Amino acid sequence: MSAVLIYKFLHVFFMVAWFAGIFYLPRLFVYHAMTEDRNASAMLKIMERRLLYFVTPFAILTAVFGLLMIMEYGREWFRMSMWLHYKLVLVIALYIYHGYCFKLLADFKHDRNRRSDRFYRIFNEFPVLVLLAIVFLAIVKPAL
Repeated sequence: MSAVLIYKFLHVFFMVAWFAGIFYLPRLFVYHAMTEDRNASAMLKIMERRLLYFVTPFAILTAVFGLLMIMEYGREWFRMSMWLHYKLVLVIALYIYHGYCFKLLADFKHDRNRRSDRFYRIFNEFPVLVLLAIVFLAIVKPAL
């Protein structure tokens, strides 16, 4: 079994675990934005914090194994794989999204949220669309 297959397996595994959290966290934000109950708000704050801190190592490990895979394939392969360059731009957008979730978490923690549940419903769709594009690029590998 080659190293690249191990890296690929771990990259996909941690990506799936990361996305499970990234899909669910904004849903918690939706519920939090809708509630006026202090007890529910306190519980949602705990759930949001724990979920974001739980999936952040998965985000980091996704990047680590993705980079190891790129290094294993080599510089020439990377240079020729334009589809991967587009994928990496989308991946960077996801890491920015993930980082922004920390800001939103802090807003809820300090009762500073000014956004509606509708905002969070739309916010929740972004990683779905980006994942669709990333999977397309990774599987089809179009000549761009």
